[in-house]
Amino acid sequence: MPKKVDHEARRSEIAQALWRIASTRGLDGVSLRDVAAEADISLGRLQHYFRTKDEMLLFALRHINVLADRRIRERIGALAPAAGQEPPPRTVLRECLAGMLPLDERSRIGTLVGAAYFARAIHDERLREEAREGIPKLAELFVSLLRSARERGELAEERALDPHTEAMLLISLVDGLTAYTLLGVQTGEEALQRLDAHLDRLFRSDS
Repeated sequence: MPKKVDHEARRSEIAQALWRIASTRGLDGVSLRDVAAEADISLGRLQHYFRTKDEMLLFALRHINVLADRRIRERIGALAPAAGQEPPPRTVLRECLAGMLPLDERSRIGTLVGAAYFARAIHDERLREEAREGIPKLAELFVSLLRSARERGELAEERALDPHTEAMLLISLVDGLTAYTLLGVQTGEEALQRLDAHLDRLFRSDS
């Protein structure tokens, strides 16, 4: 009998080949042939899954976002106490934000790929729409966590600001910390320390 092919697994392998290229030399000069060679498959086989470069880029961007979301959810899930209670808002928020930083080789590659997509998305409407689609959802998650913290009396009084504004500031903060970590201006540990310093100003010390 013919060997059954796991098409989603093959698409994932192609996406990972694209990420390896993007993490070292960006996306501008990448061709379908380059990715096929990196994935160790023929160009014809790759085009069986992706007819154009744009199709491949969109899938790879969506796939990396799914994996990043899964990684953060796993980090949050590991925080749940044995009693089954939900971890406090600050803890969840901190894990989400830390999960967005390039703190190890895996997350560093993912961040480099994201940066390559960002650079290309500035001039590519389809990629731009895809790249910014997740931001409102992420902001809403942070808004809900900040509102919960405020209801529990865990926010510092002088920092009880508009949750929507604060959510976008947190996203912007992590983007800046990420950029400077990738450039070597700071280490991943220093980025975490600065993130924690900001959260210390946002939340009460006993929260």
